[in-house]
Amino acid sequence: MKRNTLYLAAAAAAVLAAALPAFLGAYPLNVARSVMTYMALAVSWDMLLRSGQISFGIAGLFGLGSYASALLVLRAGMDPAMSLVFATLFTGALAFTIGFAVLRLRAMYFSITTLALAEIFRIVLHNLHDFSGGPEGVVLPGVIFGGDTRALYWLCLGGLAITLGVSWYFEKSKLHLALTAIRNDETSARSSGVDIFRYLLIAFTITSTLQGMMGAIQVQSYGFTTPETAFDANFTLLPLAMALLGGIHSTLGPMAGAVLLGIASEWLKLKIPYGHLVVYGIIIVLVILLMPRGLVGLARKRRTGRGA
Repeated sequence: MKRNTLYLAAAAAAVLAAALPAFLGAYPLNVARSVMTYMALAVSWDMLLRSGQISFGIAGLFGLGSYASALLVLRAGMDPAMSLVFATLFTGALAFTIGFAVLRLRAMYFSITTLALAEIFRIVLHNLHDFSGGPEGVVLPGVIFGGDTRALYWLCLGGLAITLGVSWYFEKSKLHLALTAIRNDETSARSSGVDIFRYLLIAFTITSTLQGMMGAIQVQSYGFTTPETAFDANFTLLPLAMALLGGIHSTLGPMAGAVLLGIASEWLKLKIPYGHLVVYGIIIVLVILLMPRGLVGLARKRRTGRGA
């Protein structure tokens, strides 16, 4: 009964999200696209976190997918829609290759390495003037779907739906059990026959692919990109704050955090355009100290307490 209720609620939410363009104007839809982008990044970051690995490379993979899509259109003459597919696959293939090196690392060493890789990607594209446009970036011939606001909204919603679907699969498949075992105790997991490197590589590759996909959607939706905008720290710090606020190790937690903090971020950018990152940092510190399980974890704890 409870599962059927959840499925009905998810279906209702999906229908409502798909129907929003019929009721909202251009600006609210643009804000909704921003929230959905960050939500997808927050959920994908949490998917890797379920293995115990903390990545600070979200912006790097997001920017990589963004530039891959833009350059495929400009340098290879590829159709914008096809560039989304190939940019996504390119990001995944590169993450798979990089994973053989970085996934040998653990704890802060892995985190620092992913952060460094993101900066390396930015610097490389910043200095390839003839190919990537250098610090000025690149401008596409046009925005995908002719810039139609509704079509762009549905494109972003499609990217989010794919991410949520993959996250749900993570939770229901044996991958969830393997990643949880790795997070709890690698030694015990290895003793139980879990191929630790294999499962970490799968999780890292899939989450990186999703982040690259959202970057590709972003650049095709706006028609331009630069190293500073594609690899903006917002694309790392804000999804991380959303996941922590909502609750980690689940799909619902990052979604809840994204809705709350995504809307708040729009207000913060207007009020303190150069100080909103400080607010995100404060939120992360407060959540870790006072509410380590996030809002969803807190709600579950209270519900369990009442049931007892």
